[in-house]
Amino acid sequence: MTFNPDADVSGNTARRKGRGAVVAGAGGVGLLGIIALIAGPLLGIDLSGLLGGTGGTGSEPSEGSVIENCETGQDANENVDCRVASSQLALDGYWEDHVENYQPPQLIIVDGATASSCGTASNAVGPFYCPPDETVYIDPTFFQLMQQQFGASAGNLAQLYIVGHEWGHHIQYITGDMERYPNNGTGPDSNGVRIELQADCYAGAWIGQMEGEKDKNGVPYLQPSTEAERQDALNAAFTVGDDNIQEQSSGTVNPESFTHGSSEQRQYWFASGYENGLDSCSQPLTVAGDQL
Repeated sequence: MTFNPDADVSGNTARRKGRGAVVAGAGGVGLLGIIALIAGPLLGIDLSGLLGGTGGTGSEPSEGSVIENCETGQDANENVDCRVASSQLALDGYWEDHVENYQPPQLIIVDGATASSCGTASNAVGPFYCPPDETVYIDPTFFQLMQQQFGASAGNLAQLYIVGHEWGHHIQYITGDMERYPNNGTGPDSNGVRIELQADCYAGAWIGQMEGEKDKNGVPYLQPSTEAERQDALNAAFTVGDDNIQEQSSGTVNPESFTHGSSEQRQYWFASGYENGLDSCSQPLTVAGDQL
């Protein structure tokens, strides 16, 4: 999915933090690194020590710096930082229409590493949502590492799926679902898995309607997705399934340690949101475990 080249995306409020920190590049991180990147958020821990490549937070202002050269949809199509930043506009527009008294999260583009109330945000942890900060943290080098080290396609729509998934956690936080379904351990029927699958559904529902969100001039931010792009997003959902991560890291799969759901489940709930909209997205929290 691409942005309309003449869409006005200058209204995004994303900020960059961590400039000057050491970035663990794709060439220097092997399979262990990408497992740390993906499994860290799943397990709720910082695995940056496994990589030995992240540094300090740099000297940027505490409020962060603006994302430069991010004015139009063409900029978003050409630059991954701008693409992530610009997705905020379409996400906020969508959720303002569906959540009463919606309050948007902050979006931080992580450059190397920066502090958060949930621990270090870095390219050794991967994208995550921090409830105390009401902030989504994303280091865009994560997408490159998915492509080069983990065999994922991780194209434009896959990237937006990941951003939309993290936004889904913000929706769960402000609507109270996180409090109603607190962490109760791991396993295929755990609250953690249910919360993650609902966030996948939320991402799918947004992507299914995202071209309806328009800039101040009435220009849609995004063009309709193609079948190839939707397959790319499904590929990303497969890649971050617990069973796929475990298979790649250890060669064995243990469902009792699941925290996010299997690849099949993540694809299913993303597709359910895309095809059926938000009406289907309450189900991951309530259906029987064998229906997840």
